[in-house]
Amino acid sequence: MISGNELSPTQMIADFIQVLTDWRGVLLEQLRACILAADRGMVEDWKRDAPVWTHGGNVVSVAVHKDHLKLTFFKGAFLADPQNLFNSGLDAKISRCIEFDEGDTIDEPALKQLVRAAVEHNLSKAKKS
Repeated sequence: MISGNELSPTQMIADFIQVLTDWRGVLLEQLRACILAADRGMVEDWKRDAPVWTHGGNVVSVAVHKDHLKLTFFKGAFLADPQNLFNSGLDAKISRCIEFDEGDTIDEPALKQLVRAAVEHNLSKAKKS
């Protein structure tokens, strides 16, 4: 239950986006819409001062930096990336990232496919437990 001064994760993400009055806020809103559209069971959360989306476990988070956004797939190393969206964190043992700079566009079909693959990975691991 939310008390008078606690916000839901969804509201925290919305407020966070509103504060970003430059290209990062616009891009983050687009990323959010794409992630939510990719999977009907996606849940928004707020962890470690950042937006996180979960379904069967952590799926993806976003970090906002001065000159870029970093979308981190928690289990990205286990996912096929046929469109080569991952462009950062390629040496990490588990996670993989997509960095967006000003002017970059989102390949929405490919990103949705990657999000769905991450959810499927989480759900397949949950079934084995």
